[in-house]
Amino acid sequence: MGELRKSVLPQQHLVLALLICCSSLIELSQAELKPILEIYPKQEVQRKPVGKPLILTCRPTVPDTALVADLQWKDNLNNTILPKPTGRNQPPMYTETLPGESLALMITSLSVEMGGRYYCTASYANTEILEKGVTIKTYVAITWTNAPENQYPTLGKDYVVMCEVKADPNPTIDWLRNGDPIRTGDKYVVQTHGLLIRDVQEDDEGIYTCRAAVIETGELLERTIRVEVFIQPVIVSLPSELEATEGQPYAANCTATGKPVPEISWIRDATQLNVATADRFQVNPQTGLVTISSVIQEDHGTYTCLAKNKAGVVDQKTKLNVLVRPQIYELYNVTGARTKEIAITCRAKGRPAPAITFRRWGTQEEYSNGNQVDDNRITLERYFDEERGESTGTLRINNAQRSDDGLYQCIARNKGSDAYKTGHITVEFAPDFSHMKDLPPVFSWEQRKANLSCLAMGIPNATIEWHWNGRKIKDLYDTNLKIVGTGPRSDLIVHPVTRQYYSAYKCIATNIHGTAEHDMQLKEARVPDFVSEAKPSQLTATTMTFDIRGPPTELGLPILAFSVQYKEALNPDWSSAYNRSWSPDSPYIVEGLRPQTEYSFRFAARNQVGLGNWGVNQQQSTPRRSAPEEPKPLHHPEQHDQEEPVVVSPYSDHFELRWGVPADNGEPIDKYQIKYCPGLKMSGTWTELENSCNTVEVVETTSFEMTQLNGNTYYRIELKAHNAIGYSSPASIIMKTTRGIDIIQVAERQVFSSAAIVGIALGGVLLLLFVVDLLCCVTVHMGVMATMCRKAKRSPSEIDDEAKLGSGQLVKEPPPSPLPLPPPVKLGGSPMTSPLDEKEPLRTPTGSIKQNSTIEFDGRFVHSRSGEIIGKNSAV
Repeated sequence: MGELRKSVLPQQHLVLALLICCSSLIELSQAELKPILEIYPKQEVQRKPVGKPLILTCRPTVPDTALVADLQWKDNLNNTILPKPTGRNQPPMYTETLPGESLALMITSLSVEMGGRYYCTASYANTEILEKGVTIKTYVAITWTNAPENQYPTLGKDYVVMCEVKADPNPTIDWLRNGDPIRTGDKYVVQTHGLLIRDVQEDDEGIYTCRAAVIETGELLERTIRVEVFIQPVIVSLPSELEATEGQPYAANCTATGKPVPEISWIRDATQLNVATADRFQVNPQTGLVTISSVIQEDHGTYTCLAKNKAGVVDQKTKLNVLVRPQIYELYNVTGARTKEIAITCRAKGRPAPAITFRRWGTQEEYSNGNQVDDNRITLERYFDEERGESTGTLRINNAQRSDDGLYQCIARNKGSDAYKTGHITVEFAPDFSHMKDLPPVFSWEQRKANLSCLAMGIPNATIEWHWNGRKIKDLYDTNLKIVGTGPRSDLIVHPVTRQYYSAYKCIATNIHGTAEHDMQLKEARVPDFVSEAKPSQLTATTMTFDIRGPPTELGLPILAFSVQYKEALNPDWSSAYNRSWSPDSPYIVEGLRPQTEYSFRFAARNQVGLGNWGVNQQQSTPRRSAPEEPKPLHHPEQHDQEEPVVVSPYSDHFELRWGVPADNGEPIDKYQIKYCPGLKMSGTWTELENSCNTVEVVETTSFEMTQLNGNTYYRIELKAHNAIGYSSPASIIMKTTRGIDIIQVAERQVFSSAAIVGIALGGVLLLLFVVDLLCCVTVHMGVMATMCRKAKRSPSEIDDEAKLGSGQLVKEPPPSPLPLPPPVKLGGSPMTSPLDEKEPLRTPTGSIKQNSTIEFDGRFVHSRSGEIIGKNSAV
């Protein structure tokens, strides 16, 4: 029984607990269903900073939101806050309906007056009034009213770094520099409106932090301020005086330092105007350079240079002096007599008064003040007048000579510039014929008129008279004597109709300083005498070169040409002989001769009168046709060994060999053989490296370029000419290359490049063209090879004349007979010819037989002319 009670008692307790829990749930349900208004944020007091926007949302919590009516906000004066009007400016406070039957209070910017109690009200089911209140408290946030982020103290002065703050409640201010707190002391003082820095220095630059805190609101705000120390301007370069030249451009500098870079201006004190606004002036405010395009005298005076920046202003004065350039206002030409004193004076003005000197025209050497060291006859005197800015210079020449005559330049010089003016000193002297004493006599012949010219040097000009046999010619009234001009030049035209006119004539010149006489000779000219000597110096099968020594000549009547007549010795008739003339000093070469033939020669000289008598008759025979003469290399040794001369090449790897064409000895030269071998000189003995010799043959050229030579190496070069008979004797020279740069070549694997492929293709095309040309040559005798074959069969006389003499404009000399050529001779074999064959001449073109010709030599080239034989500049 007892156990049963024990089990029933807990059950009763459980039922009681369930009843209490159900009662609580019923009460809670009834409470939740009670209509109320809620304001979000839910804090009863909203603390917000002035100037910030604010939104408060009123939301009804009711069983049925459809029963809520008249939901509105009331302000701190219990006035209903209206919704935002349409199309108008936004009011500072208005309401706005939000989704979910909520009403928001919008405040665009809080002010102190907006603080207070605000209510949200509504009616529910038209039977119950709902209301909810909230308190808005405003405060002033930290605001920087005067705290620039960049501040610029001046070096050496006290400065307050401004940091003025507004807040409500009042904030507390402290300072940091580079993150470290600043304490009040000797250097820094923390003030209410900023931080005082005493005696600012450049190391005070940096980043400063102004920190404001409001303990009541927990607000903390920092302001970063960059402090840059400015330096007042200082003018460091401005001379106390400036000098400019009138009429010239001028520039001056006013240099100033400071931080920031100061702006510089120039002020003219007389007008107190900035010169940058004036004509002709330009000012660079950054560099302080003032430029005057053209200085005038009115620009002189005092100027102030003004340098200004944010730290301050500084000025400095300077004086501008204007220099007046020299001006020569007097310099007259002067005239004086020989052996007398002559003075030339020059006057000039300028500021300062210029120094005056002289110099001869065309020289740079100026005369110094006083007596001249190199010529004590000449003295320079100077005078100055500084007050008037004038000066005078006088150049005196004692014992004047003819050499003192000429132009003299006066030079006036001061700081501003130089001035120049030229005058002339004329030295008068008696007539003089010294320039005519070496002139040759005048010649005439065959009653030709002769001109005897007499020119007298003298100042003033001389008057000239002619005398003959002690009498004045003008008084003779001889029609064969005519005077043209009376001075300073006079010509006597003589018509020598009889031999008496070939005599001496006297020219007499007179001026105020004296008289001079000069005898002139008129001679009768004659043809030259016999040629003194003519001997052969070089014989070939077809040419003969002579050395000719002319007859004695008179001064003024030179030999103009040498002439030769030649014919075969078996021909007795000189009327059919060939004629040839040469100008003096040219190569005296007779060409177009037959091989192995005897010729007769005779020579004569020609002057202005005509051709002299034939003389020096001689007979010479030409040799048989043979190999060419030895060719002559056209190189001059530039370095000489004791054994033989050496030609030095200007290059280390190549050398151009040049030579003159030798005589062909009756057969045309068809090629040249060149052999060159490197070698060494050991104990004076030349040793060739035979394995390294190169032999080449060239045609139709007189030069050959040897390539791939070694630097600083000796080469022996042998040159031989070849014709149908054989090779000439070799011409040999030793050539040395210059020292070159050794180049190490690295062998690379050969790979056919695109260029190589193109080259192979072109080679194939050329080979095809060669085959086609060969077929054309064989079948129709046309093409390149056919043309070359025809050229190879030309007559030897058709070969260019340059292949005969080897230089200059050469002569095309015809042979005496148009007989055909002998049969050709095979190269390499022995020529099988008979004496008759040897006498056959070379074939020449028709119409060129038996032409008279003239050869003239001007020192560089030989010129040939055909036709009548007359001497160069002949008078006949």
